Amino acid sequence: MNILVVGNVLKDVYLNLDGRTEKFEIDRAGVDWLDLSFDASEHFFFNRGCSFGGAAITLEVFKKLGLSATIADHSISFVDDEFKTSDPAEVYRYILVSDSGVSYLAPSSFKKTTFNPPESVHDYLFIDRSAEIDGYTLKTINDYLDSNPQTKLVLYLKDQKSQYLNNLASRADLVFFEGNADGSEQIQATKPTDAETLEPSSSQGLADLVPEKTIYLTEGGISYLKISESFSINDVDRMTHLSMFSIAAATVMGSFILGETVEESLKKARINVENSRLDSVLSLEELNKLSLKNDSKNNLELIAANLMMSGKGILAADESGGSIHKKFEKLGIDDTYDNRRDYRNIFFTTHNLERYVNGVILFDETARQQADNGVNFVDFLISRQIIPGIKVDQGLAQLENSEETFTKGLQGLEKRLREYFDMGLRFAKWRAAFEIRLSDKGDIITPSDEAISKNCQILAEYAKKCQNAGLVPIVEPEVVYDGLYDLEQSSFVTSKILDILFRSLKEYNVNLKACILKVNMIMAGKQFEAQSTPYEVGLATAKVLRNHVPETLAGVVFLSGGQTPEQATSNLAEIIKNGPFPWPVSFSFARALQDPALFAWAGDNQNCEKARQAFLDRLIANANCLK
Repeated sequence: MNILVVGNVLKDVYLNLDGRTEKFEIDRAGVDWLDLSFDASEHFFFNRGCSFGGAAITLEVFKKLGLSATIADHSISFVDDEFKTSDPAEVYRYILVSDSGVSYLAPSSFKKTTFNPPESVHDYLFIDRSAEIDGYTLKTINDYLDSNPQTKLVLYLKDQKSQYLNNLASRADLVFFEGNADGSEQIQATKPTDAETLEPSSSQGLADLVPEKTIYLTEGGISYLKISESFSINDVDRMTHLSMFSIAAATVMGSFILGETVEESLKKARINVENSRLDSVLSLEELNKLSLKNDSKNNLELIAANLMMSGKGILAADESGGSIHKKFEKLGIDDTYDNRRDYRNIFFTTHNLERYVNGVILFDETARQQADNGVNFVDFLISRQIIPGIKVDQGLAQLENSEETFTKGLQGLEKRLREYFDMGLRFAKWRAAFEIRLSDKGDIITPSDEAISKNCQILAEYAKKCQNAGLVPIVEPEVVYDGLYDLEQSSFVTSKILDILFRSLKEYNVNLKACILKVNMIMAGKQFEAQSTPYEVGLATAKVLRNHVPETLAGVVFLSGGQTPEQATSNLAEIIKNGPFPWPVSFSFARALQDPALFAWAGDNQNCEKARQAFLDRLIANANCLK
């Protein structure tokens, strides 16, 4: 994807005037005007900041989003995140700031924009808001588009007075219009008539748009982008409102190209506008990070829906210290901090991970470690558009006067959840384990009613604390895949646990639309002589879920629970065949995804690529089950 930006490069000069500047006169319409008939010796300015504006802003946004973009003005380039220019800027705008407001001094007419047709073909031709097009340039642009029909035209209209630009609107694939939209809507964001426009072959980013082609960028009370023309002295680094429109439009377009929906594109545009500084708009990594961190608690349902996005699963990379020690010990791998980091790094740096995974569950240590590029794993996953989550339970403890267990970790949980939220984590997981034990006559002894009720109450309390802290809870009541029980007994116990769990969640007023169930498949225990076939697992699991899981739940993901990788995949495929279900259904495997990679790696980093491929093979196999 490459973009050619057409427009004028401007130089914005910011003068922060002192308080003795008198007066911004107010006319009858209430508009502030700076009285320029003053003696310059009587006035002072504290700062004189400069930045490139106009088309240079647009170019920087595209570059920071990782897109290939060039500017028709060959005197300026973007190298190593900085602007380089061989000629002085041709147009200056002065931005005067005082206590009473901001005034803009600019030429009454700007230099006409020239367009020299490039030798290479570009995917997009972006006419920037700074462009001043005359009849000759209009003809040159039309001739270029006629000769290169595959080039898509994106047009920014400042107003309805742009005669020549308006003539291009009829052939534009996407139009940004700066003005007043219908007050009943904050912003109208729509797609071009041609459904293919701006939509990469691997993305469905524009699929939700309605069949028109205008995006309104507005000022005032209905502005979704919250663009204001009034700045305090501390806000001057956030650029002028003129540059803000450029940032907004370029971010929306770039996000569309990257496959984002309208809602997400507008959200990132707002974040870019509100956080950019002079000569420094946000990078894609920064946008993704802030996009997740700025999600309010009211967006929990949206986060849950994104975690359950069709065709992808959730990677469970949350083994505790004890669990990973056992894994390493079996293969003779030293259980060191570096080896644990290297092991997790294999999974997170696997090519195309984001195609198969919506979220990753981390262990506390992992959430504080860094990828090979020096970025911590939380931010690294966010940069790949993967939602990071965290295991927050603290293992099992025995119930009083019983061999059964409950899960620890409620003490101090609120504080830990606040810290995790600030780190950028957006969901959590808590596991409760239940073992089926039988009497000599074959009757079910455990789990007892007491153990089920205790653990379900803890799961509900954890889930509510998560939602209060802005994290989506995954509740995991696991019937351990072990023992002599048959498929019917697995079905009976799992059904009973689910009934008590959802009753407890209701008692704690947990929002099920922002809650995910991670659950075992219905199958005979590993020691039972007649192992369940995938066909039997599919039928039994689908029946239990339909009868015991509320339809309002955000989604269901399955744990692999000691199954072999191939077994877990075969069983998942059969469950999916028994759909569709009232909620999204997917996988959240740990060992069934990771073990082949662990064996391939074996503690030797020379085997990392081999391990990544083994991991990717399992991801693809399980994602294919969801189709």
